[in-house]
Amino acid sequence: MKTDSRVLPDGRRVGPLSWGCWRLVTDDVSEARRRMEVALSLGMNMIDTADVYGLDWGGTAFGQSESTIGRVLAQSPGLREEMVLATKGGIDPGVPYDSSPAYLESAIDASLTRLGVERIDLWYVHRPDMLTHPADVADTLAGLVSRGKLAAVGVSNHTVAQVDALMAHLPPEVPVAANQVEYSAAHLLPLRDGTLDQCMRDQRMAVAWSPLGGGRLTAAGADVEPANTELIALLDELAANHGVSRAVILVAFVLAHPCSPVVVIGTQNTDRMADLAGAVEVSLSRAECYQIIEASEGVPLP
Repeated sequence: MKTDSRVLPDGRRVGPLSWGCWRLVTDDVSEARRRMEVALSLGMNMIDTADVYGLDWGGTAFGQSESTIGRVLAQSPGLREEMVLATKGGIDPGVPYDSSPAYLESAIDASLTRLGVERIDLWYVHRPDMLTHPADVADTLAGLVSRGKLAAVGVSNHTVAQVDALMAHLPPEVPVAANQVEYSAAHLLPLRDGTLDQCMRDQRMAVAWSPLGGGRLTAAGADVEPANTELIALLDELAANHGVSRAVILVAFVLAHPCSPVVVIGTQNTDRMADLAGAVEVSLSRAECYQIIEASEGVPLP
């Protein structure tokens, strides 16, 4: 029987869309609060960030996105109760990955300080550290949950085997609650490599980042690689048929997977947020989804 995978272990429900804060690097706290309030009003109740956000997209420092969110919450503390606050750690620029117990402890304490909160609702290992034993990662995360610093833990950009290895060492009361992976009509690997199947098997929340293909399918990205013209033509046809934008069709395609993923919307433009929020009202047919898959892969399904 299918269960609702958008519910965290503590019972809190996550909406089908999440607001991603990779590009939230403004020093204007009032403007940052305005964007966050719009996102929350549109049902994007999971606010998704990471400690490394701030080193690109015009940012100036490691932790800038978390610090900006922290200033917003200090200015408007009531917003904290409206959101599921998610962040990530384990990237140490120049190393680049460190999931050793000492580093994770210090990284999570630093995130708590920047965010100005006592507990993070969902904390992800941002990238797998292949030089740390999963038992050490599991012991560290379980300890942080037991001490109340983390409500739930997840992984990001991990393989099926890496998730299984971590799960083997976590206690039953501390599951891997979420797996955040790149998934879009331009990047179908999680559909093929067992990632989404594993999420359904374990009733784990799948969180999809870059649902618009990093701008490859919307011409919204800078210096993007050439788009798949056949796929673009199909997306435009579907958009016309449904009376929505191409970007909305792309988000609706990700939402159509039976694992009931949460889609991270990374735009900072509130008008675009409102447009993309309409994807939850678009129901693509089975045939339309398979047409997108075939056009993306460039070969007919057997």
